[in-house]
Amino acid sequence: MFNYIFTDKNGEEHFRGAKLALHIGIVFIVLIIIFGSFGIVSAGFRGVKTRLGAVVGVVEPGLYFKLPIIEGVHSMEVKTRTINYDKNGKEGDTTDSSQLAGASKDLQDVSIGVVVNYHITPTKVDAIYSQYSSVTNYENNVIEPIIREVVKSTSAQYTAEELVTKRAEFSDKVNTTLIQRFAEKDAIMERFNVTNFEFSKSFTQAIEAKVTAVQNAEAQKNKLEQIKYEAQQTIETAKAQAQAIQIQAQAINSQGGADYVALQAIAKWNGILPIQMIPGGAVPFINLTK
Repeated sequence: MFNYIFTDKNGEEHFRGAKLALHIGIVFIVLIIIFGSFGIVSAGFRGVKTRLGAVVGVVEPGLYFKLPIIEGVHSMEVKTRTINYDKNGKEGDTTDSSQLAGASKDLQDVSIGVVVNYHITPTKVDAIYSQYSSVTNYENNVIEPIIREVVKSTSAQYTAEELVTKRAEFSDKVNTTLIQRFAEKDAIMERFNVTNFEFSKSFTQAIEAKVTAVQNAEAQKNKLEQIKYEAQQTIETAKAQAQAIQIQAQAINSQGGADYVALQAIAKWNGILPIQMIPGGAVPFINLTK
């Protein structure tokens, strides 16, 4: 009895193809396991480690290891971020083309340009990730609303004119409030700047008119002071001249009075008598009988 073994060429090729595919699959899985077991968290970031979707820890910058497939590490930025509410500003992680619209204590509409620098608390990245899943969502839903609320509520404590004249005080008050509010929401406020105040056209014109009136009044005051000063100078000059005349008169009298005057006249006479003599006129200015 003969046993015949028939070789199916096509079957052998299919078997080899399946074997190759299996080998490729195994290599692929091995690579996934190898490269899925470690990673790097960049400087300025923290990694939030999750296992099957649940947060299990925070990873510091540098090389980390994890269980492949079931664990993941999600980067969260802890560097300084900039929120720019200034229509003229072009820099910032969040740049709004419009400024913050508010109202002053005297119900004047005011548009306020501000720039805020902050960063999230590095030790709180896991809590922030659990609730918001990213820094961008956290910023949009927590940080930006706080800034808008604080700036608007603080501007309502000042008149429109005070917002301009007490700008530093307004800025300090907003800065202090933001530090407290950010800390309550796991963020650190670094710097707050007021870049611009814009009021309605009519109010701006009224302010300009008031400033002009004050400047004119100051100019008139300065002019009056100048007139007073010049008048005082004239008085002092007249006093000085009168005092000089008095001193001269006293000097003349001390030298013999009229005789001293005649002697001074003789000293200055050129020796020529007047050409025309009027009969009955005054005697010559020199009295030779003395």
